[in-house]
Amino acid sequence: VDINCILFDFDILLFFYTEGVWSGTWGVTYENQCALRGTSVDLKCKYGYTLGNFVTWVGWFKAQQVSNKLTQVPLSQLPSPPNHFKYIGDYRGNCNLRINNVQPSDQGAYYFNFAATLGSWTSDTYAFLSVRELTTVVEPSVAREGDAVRLTCESGCPETRKINWFKDGRLVQRSQFQASREDAGSYFCAIQGEETVRSASVALSVHYAPTDVTLSVSPSRDVVRGSMVTLTCSGRANPPVARSGYRLYKDATYVSSGQSHVISDVQPRHRGRYHCQAWNNISRSGSNLINSLAVYLDVWYQPMNVSVSVSPEHIVEGSGVNLTCISNANPAADNYTWYKRTEPTGSHSLVHVGSGQVLSLPSMEASHNGLYVCYVRNSLGEGNSTEVVLAMAAGQHGSQSLPILAGVGLLLIAALVAVLLLFWRKQRSQVDKKVSASAISCEITS
Repeated sequence: VDINCILFDFDILLFFYTEGVWSGTWGVTYENQCALRGTSVDLKCKYGYTLGNFVTWVGWFKAQQVSNKLTQVPLSQLPSPPNHFKYIGDYRGNCNLRINNVQPSDQGAYYFNFAATLGSWTSDTYAFLSVRELTTVVEPSVAREGDAVRLTCESGCPETRKINWFKDGRLVQRSQFQASREDAGSYFCAIQGEETVRSASVALSVHYAPTDVTLSVSPSRDVVRGSMVTLTCSGRANPPVARSGYRLYKDATYVSSGQSHVISDVQPRHRGRYHCQAWNNISRSGSNLINSLAVYLDVWYQPMNVSVSVSPEHIVEGSGVNLTCISNANPAADNYTWYKRTEPTGSHSLVHVGSGQVLSLPSMEASHNGLYVCYVRNSLGEGNSTEVVLAMAAGQHGSQSLPILAGVGLLLIAALVAVLLLFWRKQRSQVDKKVSASAISCEITS
């Protein structure tokens, strides 16, 4: 049997089985590719050889700098995870190469070489793989509430892929919207169905005037005179409110600027309704100022400024007298005790004479004259007044007999005047008689 004929017949049979693969000439053709980082890509490749050859070996190489020289390095010698490069071609003209989970390091020139029974081929042309990444563009990246915002996903590859948008890891449906403070966050785009293929996150900052402005007081309750209190203003705003952007008011009167105000020695005068204002460069100083709700600062203290009032001011015997104890206290005083001093000095000289805010003396007597003091108490402590003198008006002792004495006095004076008048008349009469007698005697003598 002629072997050439056998070979010829075999070649004819093989030719018909692989019709259209052989080009009759040796060579390789490629298609350049662009792939997104994290995706898989197929480098499209076809090769040909002359009739009568059987392919015995195929291999892919990548151009690498070795000793400052560009060299074709087998893919098997490149550092890569298993199945990163996978040959999906055949030995009859298809030389496609699949690259899984494409990384930026995969970018470059790839060569396909092969050997056959009657020769081999080393390529001097290549397929170039460009590796791109999804890029998120947020326009503008800093917006005010109400501004129009547009999200754009750029890949750098000509192939159009469907993408999804995510904000802070959650799917969002809109790529264009009017900005609100809730829209602030980190955005990225990802290939639909391949969400691991995604862009880097880009932040959207939404600026807005202060909201939710609040004023807190620490401690929030049981503020005692002499203690320390801190009033702190806070609010949501972007950009944040600067320290100079806060103002504190008490009963609508300006107190101070700054986020915190410390009262180191609380006094009753600090009681009142406080509120704060806040603004930033969005609200602008002097306009659109945001006020907090008012907070009432209540200061607790023991009775102070204790005094006694006496009514009426002019006291006469038998009249009614009220001594009223007045004090400033918070909580209000709930216990009043009255004492009268029986001796000039000494605590033992104080005698308890009554309780209650008002000490009433229905009928003033001389025994009621003296020094009175009021002690007042609440849950925090006690205070007392200075001693008050209680005395009837001068000359008012026995005031009920005064009208009688006055009447008797007037009668005595009238009687005295009458006696003097009678005495004067009698004396006058006697003088007149003597004068008359003298005149008669003179006449007789003549």
